[in-house]
Amino acid sequence: MKKIIPPILFFFCIIIMVATRILFVVKEIIPTPYNYSGILLIALGIMITITVRKRFEKIDTEIHTFKKPRKLVTTGLFKMSRNPIYLGFAISLIGVWILLGTVLPIIGCLIFIIITNFHYIPFEEQLMEKTFGDEFKEYKSKVRRWI
Repeated sequence: MKKIIPPILFFFCIIIMVATRILFVVKEIIPTPYNYSGILLIALGIMITITVRKRFEKIDTEIHTFKKPRKLVTTGLFKMSRNPIYLGFAISLIGVWILLGTVLPIIGCLIFIIITNFHYIPFEEQLMEKTFGDEFKEYKSKVRRWI
């Protein structure tokens, strides 16, 4: 799992969601045109992810999940969430689910959230604690994991 970076998991989950929608025809729970509201969530999630990526570039720290960070980021969206990139991905996936309009594609959202919450985030938090020590522990005590 260490080799699969979060953006790859994100796209894999979208593929699972679309394939589930195509292969398992189930009654729509969100009919057209209401399902198009999912586009707003997709856009919001992508905007969150891009905003955070730009902040990482601006302060010159590592964005890659499995590489050592150079700086602890606690400003911007990091004031509300310790993991705004994952939050952005999750919001986008929920948007895809709404756009698809049936219940079964939620499986892709759940796969992403479970793997992120129980694999990526704990790995990153251990690395952050090892790298930044008490500064990260204090930040962690003040800001929630997701939102």
